[in-house]
Amino acid sequence: MTPNTPPGFGLITIGSEILDGRVRDSHFENTRRLLQEHRHPLVYALILKDDPALILEKLRWAMGRPEPFFCCGGIGSTPDDYTRQCAAEAAGVALEHHKEGLRILKARFGAEATPARLRMVEFPKGARLIPNPVNQIPGFTIANGHFLPGFPSMALPMAAWVLENGYARGEERITRTLVLPGAREADLVGLMESFTAAHPELTFSSLPHFVTGGTEVDLGLSGRPQEVETGLDDLTARLDGLGQVWRPKD
Repeated sequence: MTPNTPPGFGLITIGSEILDGRVRDSHFENTRRLLQEHRHPLVYALILKDDPALILEKLRWAMGRPEPFFCCGGIGSTPDDYTRQCAAEAAGVALEHHKEGLRILKARFGAEATPARLRMVEFPKGARLIPNPVNQIPGFTIANGHFLPGFPSMALPMAAWVLENGYARGEERITRTLVLPGAREADLVGLMESFTAAHPELTFSSLPHFVTGGTEVDLGLSGRPQEVETGLDDLTARLDGLGQVWRPKD
């Protein structure tokens, strides 16, 4: 992989056991933290049931988007593992045994390298391997998707390897938040519209909430450091012009 700086990353987690509560999801927080360390935004996150039609639909959607994505789960060889087949169909290629993958599994299992085990390296034609430091059974990359096991202990170091070997670190980004005591979000819509129009390079957020004795609104800015600081100066000047009390969030 040639290092490049992507516009962000997506995350697809596959597993009915997460949706019905049998297993608690760890992929979202693990991936979010890992991407944050590498200065990449997480653009979307989906959790899907073990349904091949649904998986295929969402993989086609993800492969049509500009950002790369991680897909965790469903690359084993049991009857409820559909991800390998769906990835091949979404990419428009056949499923075949990966030669290097076969070598790795035969070395790993020896005489116990059964057809069922070797099925775990039936990958989309043209796929590249992602090494697995835990049990040596690899994941794979096809198109803009990086396909990892459903076990978080394996997926996390494999995703880290993908980032370290395939992508340059993103630009430094910071977040600043202002707390507006007594504010109501509806009264700030005009200010927010004019501010975001003036600063399209920033990610802007508004979070209203109730507090003892009334309401508050948190206004957040994220982006490159200088652009955030410039935007913050403009935002506080606009708030001062309205007579709105504000303070930086700790």
